[in-house]
Amino acid sequence: MRGAMSAKWVAMAAVVALAATACGGGDDKDSGSKDMNKGTADPNGILTAQLSEPQNPLQPANAKESQGSRVIRSVFSQLVGYEPGTGKLTYVNAESVTPNKDSSVWTVKLKPGWKFHNGEAVTAQSYVDSWNWSANVKNNQTNSSWFQDIKGYADVHPAKGDPKSDKMSGLKVVNDNEFKIELASSVSYFAYKLGYDVWSPLPKEFFKDPKAAGEHPIGNGPYKFVSWDHKKMIKVRKFADYQGPDKPKNGGIDFVNYTTADAAYSALRSDTLDWIEQIPTTALTNYKSDLGARAIDQEYSAVQSIVPAFYTKQFKDIDPKVIQGLSMAIDRNTITKTVLHGSRTPADSYVARGVLGYKPGALKEQVTYDPAKAKELVKEGGGVPGNKISIQYNADQPHKEWVDAVCNSIRKALDIECVGDSKPDFQTDLNARDKHQVKSMYRGGWVLDYPVNSNFMRDLYGTTSAGNTSGYSNKEFDKLSKKADEAPTLDETVKLYQQAEQLLAKDMPAIPLWFYKVNSGQSKNVLGKIPYGQDGDPIFTDVQVKKK
Repeated sequence: MRGAMSAKWVAMAAVVALAATACGGGDDKDSGSKDMNKGTADPNGILTAQLSEPQNPLQPANAKESQGSRVIRSVFSQLVGYEPGTGKLTYVNAESVTPNKDSSVWTVKLKPGWKFHNGEAVTAQSYVDSWNWSANVKNNQTNSSWFQDIKGYADVHPAKGDPKSDKMSGLKVVNDNEFKIELASSVSYFAYKLGYDVWSPLPKEFFKDPKAAGEHPIGNGPYKFVSWDHKKMIKVRKFADYQGPDKPKNGGIDFVNYTTADAAYSALRSDTLDWIEQIPTTALTNYKSDLGARAIDQEYSAVQSIVPAFYTKQFKDIDPKVIQGLSMAIDRNTITKTVLHGSRTPADSYVARGVLGYKPGALKEQVTYDPAKAKELVKEGGGVPGNKISIQYNADQPHKEWVDAVCNSIRKALDIECVGDSKPDFQTDLNARDKHQVKSMYRGGWVLDYPVNSNFMRDLYGTTSAGNTSGYSNKEFDKLSKKADEAPTLDETVKLYQQAEQLLAKDMPAIPLWFYKVNSGQSKNVLGKIPYGQDGDPIFTDVQVKKK
């Protein structure tokens, strides 16, 4: 994106193709695939998909977790998107996004004729008003830091006190279909960022009652919001007047809440649920035989980790050698092969595979199982305070088994106590992180928002970044990130972030465990194979439901 030249896209495609849009788990020649392709598509058929309760109201800048984001992406369309399999920038609501010579000013031109679900026109003002409101510190949006590149952000979101203004000076409306974005400093890849949920436009009605709008969002996307029965179901339906390139091939989606992965898997097998987010660990050995061609097994761009809460007494001012030792006490190869049944690949980087700038082996020693070296490093670093750690995780997804395995590995190698700290659901887990209530460490899982390595570093470990809920801060890393953003080309930006990754390798702000795969399945109600994006989610608009 970022206006990068085609040669750079070729280099990117070689990497991003790892996460190309294709389902695994079945052969088109087998009887299961034939059954999947039997039947007629119902353009008004309703798809049922698993969803946990979103953490926050459904405001575009208030979701940095996958559950709320999944709904927001169905209701709102962005300026840009990414081509499946290559990550190439595509235009959705934008006609063009172009930088000036040094990428400090960007001009956005909109495709005319777009409407919000209430009939209001989508204009340049819709975007500018949305971004100004979302960035304002008074509105307490969890992703407000995403606007910090824009000139005047500090005026609406000061570090302390009340805002000096309700508008960022860097946003200027030219006419109904054009606006300009002046940045505080150059960002070579800024256009890439504009595919993330936070940049959604908002209608005038939103600002009359933002709280009500969070319960019943009005978007510009392929699906129109219908209802939210908390912790039970969210309904969206096809928007007939949608102007985007991704018009739905179904009539809508019922996002259904399940308290456990096992319950969701049972519903999938009985065809009362059409898509499951993750096969439970208990079924990983047999789900492919259970589902046949309807089983999915493919990698996508996400990293699982465990993260120290640096604001706690235990990890405040900890010597990084202790965290390096904890990392080297984890036998990733054995855990991924046995407990996770080959459904994960041991991580060798902070950056997910399939992302521009992923460098194989960026982490070497730090992720290599070596109990003797691990014990030595922990001792040199002064030991683990209290000689005990806990790992917080959400129990509504299949994490317990691997958390227990990680703890067993650490306990065996270092002779320190390690236990799981279970929270009932993802919402509770996230709230504890955001409120700095984690007791020791927490499970971290980061999936790409845009396919550039900066998203796995600056947006997660930058001192003021929304994704940074651990309290980690490194001025040298922040400085190098800024230098990378201001580089004149995307290629140079990526290389500088690769240098920044080596700072993280020394500091260990998190312990990468493994790269994710989509281990999922679909019901017999779906026609053909569900296509997937690089973020591991189905491309819901392309899913076809069989006529009954």
